[in-house]
Amino acid sequence: MIISEIKNKRVWENFLKECEEKTFLQSFNWGEFQKMMGNKIWRFGIFENDNLISVAFFYKIQAKRGTFLFIPHGPVIIRGRASANLSDYNPPSSLPPSAGPSDGPLSILLEKLKEIAKEEKCDFIRIAPILERNDENIKIFKNLGFRNAPIHIHPELTWELDIKPSENELLMRMRKTTRYLIRQAQKNKDIEIIKSENLKELEEFNKLYQATVDRHHFVPFSFNYLNKEFLAFKGDNQILLFLGKYKGEVISSGIFIFWQGIGFYHHGASSLRYPKIPISYLLLWEAIKEAKKRGCKLFNFWGIAPIDSEFRIQNSEFRKHPWYGLTLFKMGFGGYKKEYVKTQDFLLSKKYWLTYFIEKLRKTKRGL
Repeated sequence: MIISEIKNKRVWENFLKECEEKTFLQSFNWGEFQKMMGNKIWRFGIFENDNLISVAFFYKIQAKRGTFLFIPHGPVIIRGRASANLSDYNPPSSLPPSAGPSDGPLSILLEKLKEIAKEEKCDFIRIAPILERNDENIKIFKNLGFRNAPIHIHPELTWELDIKPSENELLMRMRKTTRYLIRQAQKNKDIEIIKSENLKELEEFNKLYQATVDRHHFVPFSFNYLNKEFLAFKGDNQILLFLGKYKGEVISSGIFIFWQGIGFYHHGASSLRYPKIPISYLLLWEAIKEAKKRGCKLFNFWGIAPIDSEFRIQNSEFRKHPWYGLTLFKMGFGGYKKEYVKTQDFLLSKKYWLTYFIEKLRKTKRGL
């Protein structure tokens, strides 16, 4: 196996089209967004027998608590067939030598990460894997010297819905209460759902977003962050802002990304001003319908609180979680949970332990 940098957007996106397990965090546009935020980025591909079998986008995070390289929901690995020939990529002549037959893509990638981390004076490497959480995949990271990170940056537990069935079928598969509230909202003439690509209306979302942060106890993104994210995906028509108005007042809103056949509920915000008006249910249903119109086969509700295999949602520990209400809301639309290997850290310096204890403390304070 050899590893080479990939700079061509078409090549990158075409490879990802062939991969089943993925999120927009490995998309070319997410990399462009990180560049807009001032972060240094890299995109690498791993080749076996002249065929591209895996890609990994990562970037450098510099914070007071430490400096590290981060792979969000990656690396992405194709299984079962080749996707491209190495000759199509014009790789440099100074490619590293092929690894032994027992080395997998992750071990090849780790060597490149360590090389770059040393050049960039990083304290550790962090990976948010896109691999199913099972003993085999957990062992892969353990054998390479990784350890569980004290926090996660992106969801390790998500809720997904197959949206290939008809709208009527999807409605019938929802929780009875969710379906009822959607229909009640549809009958309410004072409710209006607006879809927008207008950056000026992003300010309306931000007002609600800041209020939602206080209720659900998560770390907020700045308006600059939201604005640049919108710009990064807007050019390819991959992002939409939904505004839910009641009597002309915005009381619910969401930012949705539509990428490679998947709709993502990335950011949400709502007001408690009218608690009996089920506008958020209708807004999310309209986003699911938009995903279907765009040809998406899957809808990803993003992160949820931990739930057991039997979904015993009345469990006392689950009820204490700050995302309890939001999780019940998402689950009501039907679907299934998907659990990834926990975020992994690879230590490069003793300075890592400062980051570890700071993040551990923050997690405890947030009740997560």
